[in-house]
Amino acid sequence: MPNLKDLKNRIESVKSTRKITKAMQMVAAAKLRKAQEAAEQARPYAEKMSIVIEKLAFSTNASSNSPLLVGNGKDKTHLIIVATSERGLCGAFNSSIVRLAKNHINHLISDGNHIKILTIGKKGREQLKRDFGDYMIEHVDLSEVKKISYDNASNISDNIISKFFDNEFDIATIFFNQFESVISQIPQSSQLIPIKFKSDELTNDDNISNFVYEPDEQEIIEDLLPKAISTKVFTALLENGASEQGARMSAMDNATRNAGEMIDKLTIQFNRSRQAAITNELIEIISGAEAL
Repeated sequence: MPNLKDLKNRIESVKSTRKITKAMQMVAAAKLRKAQEAAEQARPYAEKMSIVIEKLAFSTNASSNSPLLVGNGKDKTHLIIVATSERGLCGAFNSSIVRLAKNHINHLISDGNHIKILTIGKKGREQLKRDFGDYMIEHVDLSEVKKISYDNASNISDNIISKFFDNEFDIATIFFNQFESVISQIPQSSQLIPIKFKSDELTNDDNISNFVYEPDEQEIIEDLLPKAISTKVFTALLENGASEQGARMSAMDNATRNAGEMIDKLTIQFNRSRQAAITNELIEIISGAEAL
């Protein structure tokens, strides 16, 4: 049984840990509001961008002349972009993204495809390096970036597009967490190249057919396709940012409550040990008095 000094030191240590986790929870809560607003504000723009491009693709011959839209006719080399966080202490946020990416990678490898991995965020790189280090070709470090901007996403997407036109891969897919709530972040995958659309997007927006385009539709779609890929990457990073803060807030809240429960248990153990020590001392005193 630990002595009283050890128990007291452990209680103080857990109390210090609880202060840290409580502070981290409050910081995450403050960051979550801004990150959630940014993610929610980006969704309508990304959805409309996708709808406009799909309308243009189906109303012109642009699809036959746009590799970003229809691909290069091959599907053997896949670029997997895994977006995670730069820091930990956010529960299962990173592991859930990596798990989904690993399942997809293993499935592609079993089908005889070639894999290349580009990581965004240190935690994803650390986890994937153990099993797929030979497939990793590049890493994007955002540790010095205080706030994700469109320029960050544009630089990443320009790099991906450049690799595509250099015939380094055939299909690109990005993995990230979509923010639902503080306690719910859903791992998602989105195909970037060739651009993939939802089948019901056009049918849900009949007003899109009333658009008149100037200049011609072919020129517009060629200009919009790179921007659409940048927008998808930007949206994924924003969703990841909100999900990370929500997951960290939830994880630190659980850690704070667990620390409180541990303090209560240790305090009870400390009191019982102290009471037992006092009782033993009294027995010794009484026994010594009787002996005299």
